[in-house]
Amino acid sequence: MRPAFSVIFLTTLIGVGQGLFLALFTAQSYALFDLLPKQDDLNFYAHGSALALLFLCGGLVASFFHLGRPERAWRSATQWRTSWLSREVIVLPAFMGTVFLYGLAHLLDWKPVLATLPGGIAIDATVVLGGLGTLLAFALYLSTGMIYACLRFLREWHTPLTVINYVLLGGASGFTLAAGFAALAAPDLARFFAGWALIILLVGLVSRVASLLRNRRLKPKSTLQSAIGIKHPRIVQTTQGFMGGSFNTREFFHGRSRGLLRSIKWLFLAGVFVLPALLLTAGLSGAAGFLAAAFVVQYLGLIAERWFFFAEASHPQNLYYQSVA
Repeated sequence: MRPAFSVIFLTTLIGVGQGLFLALFTAQSYALFDLLPKQDDLNFYAHGSALALLFLCGGLVASFFHLGRPERAWRSATQWRTSWLSREVIVLPAFMGTVFLYGLAHLLDWKPVLATLPGGIAIDATVVLGGLGTLLAFALYLSTGMIYACLRFLREWHTPLTVINYVLLGGASGFTLAAGFAALAAPDLARFFAGWALIILLVGLVSRVASLLRNRRLKPKSTLQSAIGIKHPRIVQTTQGFMGGSFNTREFFHGRSRGLLRSIKWLFLAGVFVLPALLLTAGLSGAAGFLAAAFVVQYLGLIAERWFFFAEASHPQNLYYQSVA
């Protein structure tokens, strides 16, 4: 498939925003049970929510560059009963609204107690908003991943690993950003976030390598013979049959060599996993420079990873356009 940078930026940016919000609420949940020190509402939670919202807005803006008629974008939400894309379109603004309210509640110190646990732990409005936001974050990961995982004819995507990788890579990037943010806004949490980022990164590496190994073993179910309906044992296509390009030849193949794809694969494995892991380890002491560098390197690696994710998928129609694909 031809990678579209609008979708690449959409999926990576909102993944970071989701992961950062989950990191913020994880810290609040730990603090609720006195497992972590409580943090300042304005400098940590409000500013952190604003940062997460900034990434989510960036992803939303990027998505409009993928639309032929942006003024009709609202129609994409009408098929929510059957379309994962429609569900993503609905969940994303709902999640963004919840993140905004979560940050606003911390900013205004609006914390009415809504319930009390048996141990005397107060559940206030920010906890409820955080819990709702967590559910929406995972629903958004699921919706985004299933847009691709539900396509049976693109076998490289049609696997639960697609959704798992979206969750883990988004979570890892969000927690890495949270570590860098905490080094400035809440230094006593930097090590906590960096540790969790390393754990998620390791699990994500296992999951992503598993998907690469799976896809490498895939064998096409169709052949050139079945694509054109001729059973002759030796068929060679020498031309695509027309002079100009078409939607099929532009949208369903990336036009890059196998050698470039191999290079991109090793590049993203180093950029998403290896280098950030080294920088996070170096930043466990709370060094903001290492933690910030870890996020920058990892996000650039994620762009390469997402490009490879789209380019790796082989559309069955490329059997017919072999002289191009």
